[in-house]
Amino acid sequence: MAQTAAPEHIDVRDVPKSQRHPLIIDAYRKLEVGTALILVNDHEPKNLRTEMESEFAEALGWEPLPEAGDGFRVRISKRAATPLPRVIVDVGNLDGVPESSGSVWQFQPQQRDLDANIIALAPGGEIKEHVGPKLDVLIHVLHGAGTLETELTALSLAPGQILWLPRLSRRRFLADETDGLTYFSVHQRKQGLSITSRP
Repeated sequence: MAQTAAPEHIDVRDVPKSQRHPLIIDAYRKLEVGTALILVNDHEPKNLRTEMESEFAEALGWEPLPEAGDGFRVRISKRAATPLPRVIVDVGNLDGVPESSGSVWQFQPQQRDLDANIIALAPGGEIKEHVGPKLDVLIHVLHGAGTLETELTALSLAPGQILWLPRLSRRRFLADETDGLTYFSVHQRKQGLSITSRP
């Protein structure tokens, strides 16, 4: 009868803090489905758990083990080959009329091919005229109303519309004076491109 190999132990107590998470996540990625590793740390790794659950969701198994007097231990197991499909945001829970402008939600996992954001413009707010990135962008209007000014025309925006912004196209967004404008945008991920969250 075949015996299951004992889980690998990773002791990060002497590893610089900035290197711990990448080391542990890399070790997790190398696991076979159904296997695990034992992490030994000098404290309960709450931030690591939050990061890994965001990245891998229910594919991740996390089981704190009894302390042995020499550090906090947790069994981290790989329950599925890939992160599982999941609900990442419910737009019905977003506030109605935005009080300020900016990104109100961002797609967070590090290992992804897409970037996605929900952008809210306060009543009368705008995104000044600019040339878009070298990426095609899809916009889905969620709430409010407004105008998208292009190089030649102006498009009225209303909930339910899906718009295509071709790469490098010139655009300016103007939000309705009463209801503001909230929209979802998605495009291929570009390293280094980020949108700052509103305060």
